[in-house]
Amino acid sequence: MILKDRQHLDKRITELESLITRKAEKLLKDELAVMLKVKDLFERQLWVKDGEWTGTEVEWLNNHYFLTSKPVVYLVNLSEEEYAKKTNKHLAAIKAWIDEHGGGPCIPFSAVGEQSCVTAGGIDEASRAKYEADTGFKSMIPRIIKAGFRTLKLGHFFTSGVDEVRQWTIRIGWKAPQAAGVIHSDFEKGFICAEIFKYKDLKELGSEKAVKDAGLYRQCGKDYEVEDGDIIFFKFNVSKGGKKK
Repeated sequence: MILKDRQHLDKRITELESLITRKAEKLLKDELAVMLKVKDLFERQLWVKDGEWTGTEVEWLNNHYFLTSKPVVYLVNLSEEEYAKKTNKHLAAIKAWIDEHGGGPCIPFSAVGEQSCVTAGGIDEASRAKYEADTGFKSMIPRIIKAGFRTLKLGHFFTSGVDEVRQWTIRIGWKAPQAAGVIHSDFEKGFICAEIFKYKDLKELGSEKAVKDAGLYRQCGKDYEVEDGDIIFFKFNVSKGGKKK
């Protein structure tokens, strides 16, 4: 990953140095300073994500799409036998290396076992659960997916109606109007409030009415921070954004 980024970096440094000899503009010098800081990280075998950056430097980095600026989830592929026994002599050393090189989630799994689970057990939850119960194999795909979303700081909320139920992806920490904007910009512009209840409460109690009767259905304003698993009904102003939805 560093070698791939280094190809782009070296080319850009050469371009900037050439441009600066002709016109020593401040913006060119600022970008070069950031690129040289990246070069120093690479020479120490560190990733862009491991550096300490100011807000201005991050803006420069965002123009370059370095692979090593991305968060990482490490998947350790084991044989079916090793995965079943939950032992592998290299796991401790791999985890130590990850911790020494910026850290990140480390998930042992078996690609062959996962393929067998899909082939024999199917992809729906009930069939997979039966296959796992029969064989003792535990799929890591749900954990891998969740780790990926957590690492990327992403979450979900749901909207539901007579015609369909939809899942929407947002950044963790987004407020209700921002989440509404994922559905349609009018929802964000004319946001009034959000009526919210939790998926876990719906699953436990069995119906929206039961959730309301239990006092777990609430109305929230623009400062509400949407949580993973929220089920939301947005209200917005006709004059600002179209129809109420």
